[in-house]
Amino acid sequence: MNKKALSERDITTKFVLPALTRPSSGWDLSLQIREEFTLTADRVTTKPRAGQHRIPNTGKRADIVLFYKPNLPVAVIEVKDNNHAVGAGMQQALAYAELLGIPLAYSTNGDAFLEHDLSGTSKKIERELPIDRFPTPDELWRRYCAFRKIGPAEEAVAAQDWYPGTEDKTPRYYQIKAVNLTVEAIAKGQSRVLLVMATGTGKTFTAFQIIWRLWKAGVKKRVLFLADRNVLIDQARNNDFQPLGKALTKIKHRMVDKSFEIYMALYQGVSGSEEAKNIYKQFTPGFFDLVIVDECHRGSAAEDSAWREILEYFKSATQIGLTATPKETETVSNIDYFGEPIFTYSLREGIADGFLAPYKVIRVEFDKDVDGYSPGKGKFDKYGQLVPDRTYQRKDFDRTVVLEKRTPLVAQKVTEYLKQTGDRFAKTIVFCEDIEHADRMRSALVQENADLVVDHPRYVRKITGDDAVGKHELDDFILPASRYPVIATTSKLLTTGVDAQTCKLIVIDQEIGSMTEFKQIIGRGTRLREDYGKFWFTIMDFRGVTRHFADEKFDGPPEQIYEPKEGDPIAPPEDDDIDEPPPSPSAARRGTRRTKYYIDDEEVSVIREDVHRYDAAGKRIEVPVEAHARVVLLEVCKSRKDLRRLWLAVEKRGELLGELERQGVATGDLAVKYGEGYATYDLLAHAGFGAPLVPRRERAKNDGVEQVLARHKGLARKVLEGLVAKFVDEGLEALDDAEQLKLRPFDKMGTLVELVRAFGDRGKFEKAVAALEGALYDDA
Repeated sequence: MNKKALSERDITTKFVLPALTRPSSGWDLSLQIREEFTLTADRVTTKPRAGQHRIPNTGKRADIVLFYKPNLPVAVIEVKDNNHAVGAGMQQALAYAELLGIPLAYSTNGDAFLEHDLSGTSKKIERELPIDRFPTPDELWRRYCAFRKIGPAEEAVAAQDWYPGTEDKTPRYYQIKAVNLTVEAIAKGQSRVLLVMATGTGKTFTAFQIIWRLWKAGVKKRVLFLADRNVLIDQARNNDFQPLGKALTKIKHRMVDKSFEIYMALYQGVSGSEEAKNIYKQFTPGFFDLVIVDECHRGSAAEDSAWREILEYFKSATQIGLTATPKETETVSNIDYFGEPIFTYSLREGIADGFLAPYKVIRVEFDKDVDGYSPGKGKFDKYGQLVPDRTYQRKDFDRTVVLEKRTPLVAQKVTEYLKQTGDRFAKTIVFCEDIEHADRMRSALVQENADLVVDHPRYVRKITGDDAVGKHELDDFILPASRYPVIATTSKLLTTGVDAQTCKLIVIDQEIGSMTEFKQIIGRGTRLREDYGKFWFTIMDFRGVTRHFADEKFDGPPEQIYEPKEGDPIAPPEDDDIDEPPPSPSAARRGTRRTKYYIDDEEVSVIREDVHRYDAAGKRIEVPVEAHARVVLLEVCKSRKDLRRLWLAVEKRGELLGELERQGVATGDLAVKYGEGYATYDLLAHAGFGAPLVPRRERAKNDGVEQVLARHKGLARKVLEGLVAKFVDEGLEALDDAEQLKLRPFDKMGTLVELVRAFGDRGKFEKAVAALEGALYDDA
C-alpha cells in the first residue's frame, strides 16, 4: 500500500480509527468517537451571493473529537495525509481543544500521534506516540480531571450523564463548555456562579442541562428557577424543561405546594412590599439546594432590591445567575454578588461562529433632533399649557415635549422600508420612550398601513405592561408560525428575554443611555430562523443610539464598577426595563409624574438617512449601496433594455428580484438612498445604468397609460385605474396579482370573479395588465 497516495479520509479510515478501536485502546466507535465534529457554522452574511446566505468554508470542524461520555469531550485529533509531518495538524487541534475547554490535542498522519497535554500529569507537554499506543478513555478522563482539578469526591457529579435530548437540540460547543464548567464548579463546592451568554445562544437549554445533571446526580434535590416575566417561565416550561415531567411545577396564584422537587416562579409572584405577600418564606431557608436566576442583570443584582431578599433568604443554596448583559454600574453589580463569570459567550462570538444573525443599521435624522426645538416665550401647547422657553433636544422628545408631527414621520419611514423590501409582514418591534409614546406610535403605524389593517386588524399592536389586551398578543407575536401581530410597539416589555425568533426589523425611537439595555434590544433580532427566511436583521435608529456600537465596551467583558463600602448608602436600582402603567388623572394633577407638552403645529423633516453594515465586533463596514447594486446589476442584466425586458416578464421579474436579494442588493437600501416615490424598477435602472429617476406619479401620467385605459370601459377601466392608483400611492409592483382585487378599493367594485369577468376571462385580464405595465415602464 502506497500510504503517500492516500487521502486524509483514507488515513482516518485505514489507520486512525483502527488505532483507536483496537482492544488496547478501547474507544467505542459509536459512542465515544465523533468524526467531522461541527464546532462552528459557516458565517451568515447580510450580502448573500450566488444564492447562499452563508459564507462557504468559514465554519470549523474537528476531524475527530473523543468523548469519555456523550457531551464530555476529552481530546481532539486532527488528521493530515501522509505527505504531511506527524505534527502538521497540531495548531488546528489546539485551537479546537481550546474552544471545547479540554487539555488534550493530537495530530497524526497515519504514522504516529503527536500528543499535546496540558493536564500536568505528563513530564512533557508534547511527545510522539506510536500509532498502536493511543491512550484509553479512562486514562484521558483521569488527565481531564487533573486538568480541571476534579477530585474523587467530585468525579461522580462531573461525569453525570446529560439528558440525551433530541436531534435538533444537539449541544453546541460553547453550551457543552458552559454546562460542564458549571457542573464541575458546583461539584467542587462553588456556591455562586455567573454565566454570561448572548441572547439567542441557548441560556435556557444550558440551564436545563445543568439542573438535569445536578438533580440526577442527587446533589441538588430541590431547585428554584426564578424569572421576572411569565413569558420566560412559560417558554422554558413548555420547551427545554419538559423532560423534568411531574417533578416540575410553576408557582402561581401565590399558592405553594411543597410536594414537588423543581419549582419555577416569578420574582413578583413570590415576593411583595408587604410581609404577608412574601410567600417564598413559606419555604424554609434551607428548602432549596439550587436557585437559578434568569436575566440576572435586572433587579436581582441590586443591593436593596426586594428580589435580592429572596436570594439572601435562600443563601444556603447554590445560586446561578444567567444573563446576556451583566449590569455593572455604581449601584448595581452582578459580579459583586455572583463573582466573576465562570463562562462568557458574547454576541461577537455568536455572529462570528455563524449561530447568530448579523445586522445592518439605517440611521435617520430629523431636523429638530439635530438642531433642537425652541418654542419661544409665551408658547402654549395644544392643551393650553405654557411651554417653558428653552431649547429641547432629542432626549427631551416624547418625554417632556411631544412634537406631534414627529411620530407619524417615524411611522412613515418604517412603513416605507417594509414596502421597499417587499416584506410588509416582517416581524417588527418599535421601541418607544414610554407607554403613551408607544400608543401614539401604534396609531401612526395603523394610519400608514391602513390598507392592511382594514383586512387584518391585528397587523399593528401595542404590547406594554399596562395593557392586558396587548400582553395577550405577545405569544402570537413571538410564535414563528403566527403571522399576526406583525408590528409591535412597546416601551420596555420587549427589551429582554422575549424569544422573538423571527424579528427582522428593530426600530429604536427611544433614548438609551444604558449599554445593558442597548445590548438587550439588539438581542431581540439576533436569533437565526433559516426555515422562516430569517438570516439577518435591520436596525432603524431614529435616536442615534447605535453610537453604542463604537463603544469599546459594546461587546467586551463586563468591567466591575460597583464596589460597596461599609456604611455607604445604596441608591435604588436603575428602573430602566420595567413597564409602568400610565398615571391616573389625579396623580398627574398632583404632579407626581413629569409634565408633557404637546406641540401640534411644528413641522419635522428628514435631513439625513444612512445605511450601514456592521461586523461581529460591532465595527462599521462601509458599503456603498449604489456601487454594489451597479456591480450586481451589470452581472445579472446586460443593459437597461435587458432590465426592462426581465421586469415586464412576470416570472423573470421574480427571478431577478430573488437573485438581486441573494447577492445583497436590498431595494429598501436604494429607496433610503434615493428617496421615496420611485418604483423599484426606477431605483434599479438608476443604480445600475444611470437612468433618470422618474417618480411613480409621473409614470402614471404618460400617454401610453392613457391609451391602455381608453381601450377599456366600465368596470374593467375602473379596475385598471385602481391598479394605477395603487402603483402611485403604494408602489405596487405586481399589478398582475389578481389577489389584489380582493382588497380596497376593489372589494367595493365586486367579487374577484366579477372583476376578472369584466375583461372577458382571466387571460384577457392578464393581457390588459401586461399592457398597462408595459406603458407604465415605458422608457422611450
